[in-house]
Amino acid sequence: MLNFTDVTEFILLGLTSHREWQILFFIIFLMVYVITMVGNIGMIMLIKVSPQLHSPMYFFLSHLSFVDVWFSSNVTPKMLENLLSEKKTISYSGCLLQCFFFIALVHVEIFILAVMAFDRYMAIGNPLLYSSKMSRVVCIRLISFPYIYGFLTSLAATLWTYGLYFCGKIEINHFYCADQPLIKMACAGTYVKEYTMIILAGINFTYSLTVIIISYLFILIAILRMRSAEGS
Repeated sequence: MLNFTDVTEFILLGLTSHREWQILFFIIFLMVYVITMVGNIGMIMLIKVSPQLHSPMYFFLSHLSFVDVWFSSNVTPKMLENLLSEKKTISYSGCLLQCFFFIALVHVEIFILAVMAFDRYMAIGNPLLYSSKMSRVVCIRLISFPYIYGFLTSLAATLWTYGLYFCGKIEINHFYCADQPLIKMACAGTYVKEYTMIILAGINFTYSLTVIIISYLFILIAILRMRSAEGS
């Protein structure tokens, strides 16, 4: 019986086995990838070189673009390579790295969105104190949390993935390494992985969504107060 120590690589079955469709998908995904990279890198450079864009909102937006670049580059290059290759494989360590960065960047992105919602609340709800409250140091601290928390959460999740037993199964019915396909093909060690991932996902998405909703509720209240003050 093979366990996780015996598996050296996985076969990614991909989107289709038809060569014509693989070439078409390669062209489509390559175009989308290039547009995504150019758009996000262009956004980062524009924010960096434009003094008028050196504000907390654009600071957080540049990090969101950076995460999008990283997120796309984690999966797309290997997927494009496999679309043109006869041997559609990924190493065991490469698979774990894809899982690690995928989970980490998902968490980083959702918490950056929560931070951006809080920033908009500070800008609209407290405009006079905004510059002092959202200083450079505060912005760095706020943006550090999504990265630290996201990568620590992903490290724990990836270690649980490392504990899965595959019993010789190496074909992943997906175009990249992800937790769900790996759990489905594992023959043992899935119980802890499944339930901890459900709990973590529930807590993280609920918390970030709550921050976003509360921030925008306060923004709405601030706007309504402004309008009532103007009316009186």
